Amino acid sequence: MSTHEQAGEATASNFNQTNHNGSGGSKKEEDAVVSFKDALWNGGSAYDAWFSCASNQVATVLLTLPYSISQLGMLSGILLQVFYGLMGSWTAYIIAVLYLEYRSRKEKEGVTFTNHVIQWFEVLDGLLGPYWKALGLVFNCTFLLFGCVIQLIACASTIYYINDQLDKRTWTYIFGACCATTAFIPSFHNYRIWSFLGLGMTTYTAWYMTIAALVHGQAPDVVHTGPKKLVLYFTGATNILYTFGGHAVTVEIMHAMWKPQKFKYIYLWATVYVFTLTLPSSSVVYWAFGDQLLNHSNAFSLLPKTRWRDAAVILILIHQFITFGFACTPLYFVWEKVIGMHESKSVCLRALARLPVVIPIWFFAIIFPFFGPINSAVGALLVSFTVYIIPAVAHMLTFRKASARQNAVEKPPSFMPSWTAMYALNTFVVIWVLIVGFGFGGWASIINFVKQVDTFGLFAKCYQCKPPAHPTTH
Repeated sequence: MSTHEQAGEATASNFNQTNHNGSGGSKKEEDAVVSFKDALWNGGSAYDAWFSCASNQVATVLLTLPYSISQLGMLSGILLQVFYGLMGSWTAYIIAVLYLEYRSRKEKEGVTFTNHVIQWFEVLDGLLGPYWKALGLVFNCTFLLFGCVIQLIACASTIYYINDQLDKRTWTYIFGACCATTAFIPSFHNYRIWSFLGLGMTTYTAWYMTIAALVHGQAPDVVHTGPKKLVLYFTGATNILYTFGGHAVTVEIMHAMWKPQKFKYIYLWATVYVFTLTLPSSSVVYWAFGDQLLNHSNAFSLLPKTRWRDAAVILILIHQFITFGFACTPLYFVWEKVIGMHESKSVCLRALARLPVVIPIWFFAIIFPFFGPINSAVGALLVSFTVYIIPAVAHMLTFRKASARQNAVEKPPSFMPSWTAMYALNTFVVIWVLIVGFGFGGWASIINFVKQVDTFGLFAKCYQCKPPAHPTTH
């Protein structure tokens, strides 16, 4: 058995051990209860990781992708989804390789990870030193924080299309309190049933959007002007960059696996499934409504109100709650480590200690309620570095010496002929994302974001809501 198989099984035993010494009842009944609990609660297989990756990758962005295609045009919108999906799969693979390298080196030193979840900044620290740890910590935590902000904004934006008696800001207050309950989910082991349900809910929503748009047909006088301005083009492109940059939680998902070495290609297969959801829904909704989407960042606002749409709204809302937990759990871990609570075995004590993490998320969601434009800004300024540039550069630096390449736990994959080819691909990723994603994307996203602030103001009470109808006087 390999070192990593042993490590994975050791981790599983540490996380999943259950005490069977309770009094009363037969052991058979206890085993049945434990088995049922494990089936729903304790995940660590490759299938669990696939569901987690696919479920985490697409939720709120499903509703903004038609808006992005209206900014990009149909052809660019489709091609960029495929391009960034494959690029995201590559950098997720790179992160997985670095995790395995770090864990192998630490275990050779006799380090164990009982009751400790390895995180991306710790991988960078172990492989490249404290400066890289600080860099990873700042970018990863900031991205995840604003990822949670986006989910919270999306909850308010989505529920508004079922119940507009309350404004979106009020809904943000309500869902901020609801999302705080994710503090009671200990780790990614415990998202097994939630990942499965979340992906099912998003699948329904994606195909509802596709079918509803086809049934609706093209709107009267629909226009498809495609990219009208460079600012709009690069804003849409960075939203797609954000869409397929959801692997900031890769290390935590891997650490929750019983055999983490099986993760390497899981993100790619998750992305392939996500393509079956994003490509049809975004392109068909754009075909139906065209340039109207430029002023409607949430696709629900244009789809006709039916019980099918209400069902999709409710399901995607639940999934947004789950995705909030995905993005916030690594932040919970970081905060636990800061205050010395990470290795506590009390779920309730850890949950109470985690609650302060939700407060700044709540605050930023109320300040910047710009659903759609905020996705692009986060994509350009944070996702570019967090899950594309930093992993690619870290991989090149980790294996820059011949001895490191010779002793590497993971050699170049079968489809990559040599280390030189890996370096060439990583260099391309860095240059492309730095220039197109961060450079042009950052410029466009900031301009668009400032425009939203100028138009609606900070602390906007109801972003992109229809003005109330005034009664006519006779």
